[in-house]
Amino acid sequence: MQNWALLHSVSDLAAAPLNRIAESLREATLPFLASSALVIFTEDCTGRPQKKAGEESIVSRVSITELDQLRSAMPGEDPWRMSAVIAGEERQVLALGYAPSQALLVLTDPSVTAGSEGSEAEGEALRLLSYLWGLTARRIQEKVTDAPPSYLLESRAASAERIRVTAELVDQHSTTLETLLAALRSTSLNDAVARASVTDLAVKALVDLRTLSDRTSDLVEEPVATAFERLREDLRPLMHFSNIDIQFIEPPANGRALPGEVAHAARAVVRGLVLAIAEQPDVRRVRAQWDCDGENLLINVRDDGLGALSADSPNIVRLQQRVQAVDGRMSLEVMQGWGADISVVLPLDPPAAPAGDVAVWDLAPRELEILQLLTSGQRNRSIAGALHISENTVKFHIRNLFRKLDVRSRTEAIALAHSAGLR
Repeated sequence: MQNWALLHSVSDLAAAPLNRIAESLREATLPFLASSALVIFTEDCTGRPQKKAGEESIVSRVSITELDQLRSAMPGEDPWRMSAVIAGEERQVLALGYAPSQALLVLTDPSVTAGSEGSEAEGEALRLLSYLWGLTARRIQEKVTDAPPSYLLESRAASAERIRVTAELVDQHSTTLETLLAALRSTSLNDAVARASVTDLAVKALVDLRTLSDRTSDLVEEPVATAFERLREDLRPLMHFSNIDIQFIEPPANGRALPGEVAHAARAVVRGLVLAIAEQPDVRRVRAQWDCDGENLLINVRDDGLGALSADSPNIVRLQQRVQAVDGRMSLEVMQGWGADISVVLPLDPPAAPAGDVAVWDLAPRELEILQLLTSGQRNRSIAGALHISENTVKFHIRNLFRKLDVRSRTEAIALAHSAGLR
């Protein structure tokens, strides 16, 4: 029975959407490891880096700063037990990292389930937890990589909103604290000891606020040189285990920082292109180049093969969809005997807000995703593949779209979507 329960948990995790993956993981762990709350901290999801399940008093108050400090303090060995500040209080925690993405899993107030005490039972519980956490972290990476346009647009909006709110808080509290410092430094105050103590406290609060602001910006933006270096590290194993020489042409060090989802998409696309090129015969050299023009990340990948790469191959089609998901463009030029030259343009700013009010159409999230894919020129089969649903389900949603938009054809639906600013 325990084996069946574990298989059921693995199945649930493999199918869980991102907004429920923390709940699924907690449900899977509770039979052998109890906890008051489970928190996932992952920078793969730039809009919502925290995924939480458990007691509301904890999940509603845990902060990115607390999780980042906990991750920074962790030694190299997993899992890690200790006392840490989570949700504003000192608590016993069990923490596990995930090296490929620097993701973090935290369980508060952990305890081996009653009836399974003992060092052997605890060891088995931790091994199961490590296995399920590795599965979950990989699932998150895959879901973000294959995210539909609506998720990425939402991610950008959430990231931008978090920057705006943080900036407002920094301005507000900085002004308050600077005024407090000016008052306490006034020569009209005679209590020197009190003045010195409160001054030190206020300075520390200012430093903490600015540190939080910097950290929030780091989560949603990545220096272009840092993003490119991460790409180089990603491709290093391929350079070791193949005969292909990968040449990297670095972007300007002072180029504009990349939004988190653009940096993530850029690395995924270049990795995919290099892997597709490596499958061709007679390729000895690949050149990967990034550049910035202030508004776009410009990517060029070129090989010295015989020009066997095809724009219709499943790998290239999938990468094309990945580029379109972040409102980008990809072109492939192949000359027989001269290799392939692929250019990708990824805009750094989110698409303009729709000119019309799409809310009046009362579309369900899935219907909006399908309308966006229709507008980009996708056919039913491509839409079904992108959303991992059947063509019959796509047809069902399109019929509902036509009814809600009061149109009779795809052409009318696309024209109406364009008039509302959807692209």
